[in-house]
Amino acid sequence: MKKILVPTDFSEQAESALKVAAQLAKKYQSQIYLLHIIELPVHLVDLMATPTPSAPEAIYFMKETHKKFEELLAKEYLNGIEVHETVSFEDIREGVMSTCTKNMIDFIVMGSHGSSGFEEFFIGSNAEKIVRFAKQPVLVIKEDCDVFNIGSVVYATNFEVEEKPAIAAIANFAKQIEAQLHVVWINTASSFKSTKEAEDEMKNMLSGIDVVQPSLSIYNDTNVEKGILNFAESVNAGLIGIGTHGRKGLSHFINGSVGEDVVNHAKRPVLTYKI
Repeated sequence: MKKILVPTDFSEQAESALKVAAQLAKKYQSQIYLLHIIELPVHLVDLMATPTPSAPEAIYFMKETHKKFEELLAKEYLNGIEVHETVSFEDIREGVMSTCTKNMIDFIVMGSHGSSGFEEFFIGSNAEKIVRFAKQPVLVIKEDCDVFNIGSVVYATNFEVEEKPAIAAIANFAKQIEAQLHVVWINTASSFKSTKEAEDEMKNMLSGIDVVQPSLSIYNDTNVEKGILNFAESVNAGLIGIGTHGRKGLSHFINGSVGEDVVNHAKRPVLTYKI
């Protein structure tokens, strides 16, 4: 975790994410790349590539953004951390992806307002978009928290073979922050497993992974998303970990993604890993 990307719109939620990123950066001697997306009219985007006196609006946006960066960089919690200012004129997905590639980012921390109902169906939150497309782990923060004071982490498994690296990564993260790991299978009517089946499969999934005394649970609910959120509530988890396929296009529209739904609706921090 040497380079952490923090997308910001300078909102309260974005600053909560930056505070968490600062905690991680100080622990692991990481650099932070602070990214702001400036959504300009199309005719101004080209002018920003070669600014001229005929682009006063674009220059104004850049100056205002730099002022906001300066205010953030003066925060005491960033003292001693190497922070890079980054601006993109692409949409949020393209801006984050291109910044990750250009700067070899290996971890993303971002705030989220979440979304629901009509807005979620047609737009979705920015965090959901990043979780869907990012190759890097994404830690989504809803409000201020002390990531090193999280007592327990919940990971919901679906027993897929390709999920094992994600479980290993979550287990390692839980170990680093000294949190208890709860591995849970959400039992639903459409994907029912007996207690013995679920426990055996969880033990097989965890074999060979360096994890300290995980708690194994089977939790019954009407669907997987509700089960994850309700189980996390029942054990008072500080963080939810989940693997996501990052489905796109028609597949996402038809099947959805449990990881993205949890990111949208959870009140707790959510850490996603691409499967």
